[in-house]
Amino acid sequence: MRQSRPSPLEILWAGVEFSGIKNLFMPSTLPMSEITLYHNPRCSKSRQALQLLNERGITPTILLYLENPPDLPTLRRLLQQLNLPARALLRSGEAEYRALGLDDPACDEETIIAAMAATPKLIERPILVVDSRAVIGRPAEKVLELL
Repeated sequence: MRQSRPSPLEILWAGVEFSGIKNLFMPSTLPMSEITLYHNPRCSKSRQALQLLNERGITPTILLYLENPPDLPTLRRLLQQLNLPARALLRSGEAEYRALGLDDPACDEETIIAAMAATPKLIERPILVVDSRAVIGRPAEKVLELL
């Protein structure tokens, strides 16, 4: 029985893959960082951010934060990764923002963080986390800053 011989291109590609050079040309095979997107599929900016990532061959872990809200320690960690005060992560246009008195400048960080944990609709989105850094995807192209 005669075995088929690999084509020159197959031989070349096998050598490139073996040497590790393939990773330079195949973005989806690059060593992946931990990439997480806090996502709301009903939000156009969140959908745009996800599309930008997918177009670059990146499939992040999706956290549907409205269904599974981040707890207090997670929100504190996100704020550290974002290097932002809690107020900067608040969606001030939501009715709950005023109803909970979050428009009061005297509200402290812990009050705001607790409100976001209890009412995740108040959390600005999308948020992309890459390893220990994070960015709010507004505009959606900001997510590309971490790549």
